[in-house]
Amino acid sequence: MVYRMTVAGLERDLPICKVTDSLYIAGFVIFGDQELTVACARELLKKAPEYDYIITAEAKGIPLAHEMARQAGDAKYFLARKNPKLYMTGVFESSVKSITTAKEQKLYLDTADAALMQGKKILIVDDVISTGESLLALEKLVEKAGGIICGRMAILAEGDAQQRPDLIYLEKLPLFHPDGTVMA
Repeated sequence: MVYRMTVAGLERDLPICKVTDSLYIAGFVIFGDQELTVACARELLKKAPEYDYIITAEAKGIPLAHEMARQAGDAKYFLARKNPKLYMTGVFESSVKSITTAKEQKLYLDTADAALMQGKKILIVDDVISTGESLLALEKLVEKAGGIICGRMAILAEGDAQQRPDLIYLEKLPLFHPDGTVMA
């Protein structure tokens, strides 16, 4: 089963994937789809508030944050990692349990990056926002770092995220019944 949608002027067929016996989602992945990544970044930047830095969570938001920063001429963007890395000077951490992750995960931010965020306007971006758990974990990291959240953006808003007045997104992504029909 697939769900056909148009996003940033491009049509894509998204596979419908089981989350639980009664809930299915459409898999939206920009990895490897340069045309889609470039188009989505361009359209999101048209709607973006003024910011100093972009931040995203590892891993699916990386191509989007990179392309948005490239198109905007930003010299740097931030990445919240799923695991601390040896090169990190120290870490801030925040927990997350997303709809597409089987267990609780942690996100980590390098303290050197956190120092750069202090007092700066930070734009949070991701590919899809559904439950908002990943977004909340990023918000906590930005706040711990002393950054000022100036906006929250995603390519797609799924389920309840479509009702969030603080979220800027390009398209709505429905949830699905086991037979592939759209939930009302």
